[in-house]
Amino acid sequence: MKSLILLLRRAHAFLALHLGLGSLAAGCLLWTAVALPLNLLLPRQGGIRLGRRIAMLGFRLYLWWLRRLGIGHFDLRALDALREAGPLIIAPNHPGLLDALMVISRLPNVACVLKASLLDNPLWGAGARLAGYVRNDWFIGSINLAVEQLRAGSQLLLFPEGTRTETPPVLNPFRAGTGYVAHRAGVPIQTVIIEQDTRFLGKGWPLFRPPVMPMHFRVRLGQRFAPPDDPVAFTAELQDYFAREMRSPPLPD
Repeated sequence: MKSLILLLRRAHAFLALHLGLGSLAAGCLLWTAVALPLNLLLPRQGGIRLGRRIAMLGFRLYLWWLRRLGIGHFDLRALDALREAGPLIIAPNHPGLLDALMVISRLPNVACVLKASLLDNPLWGAGARLAGYVRNDWFIGSINLAVEQLRAGSQLLLFPEGTRTETPPVLNPFRAGTGYVAHRAGVPIQTVIIEQDTRFLGKGWPLFRPPVMPMHFRVRLGQRFAPPDDPVAFTAELQDYFAREMRSPPLPD
């Protein structure tokens, strides 16, 4: 009986994972087919508003679908307090590929700083460009684009590590971009702590390797920092803050 239960669990994990990933790919392809002509037809600001609203609703629906499949539970309610907070930089830790989806799913006007390869990707690129997301491969140029979005009233999702954490809970060295953007735009930095009980889709996790299900994800708001005068010194301060938070025990259920 125990062997049968184990076999059924493995079968469920395999099928749920592939169905979940396949659903994401299908949804992105469908939105790409719509977003491509909209990038040409809509005025810039109208396209951005529509693109971000669709991203929020689409990712929220996708996370609901993952929960229905038994893949994971997501407690993202803390992010709702930021909806009317005005321009600020949202700076989370970065344990896995679902991090940006979780944040975007709760906020209607957030620009995301993305790897250039994602903006050029046929699966993600058209929708990301429509939403006015910022590519990260030009240091000064990317900072200027990010500042432009903040001054236009957007919030900005920017991971201080730049990429997924390689050896959690020890974080990667932080990049100075967060401090420079906050300094130039004169906006605060809202830290966000992502807690999870899995390494799923973290650095080095094979895409189709099933995790133990259900996984649990939760976000909480951390300290909000004022715009720094010295971006380099602030980067070290921000890393020290996150290091302390990563050593703290997770919130109780």
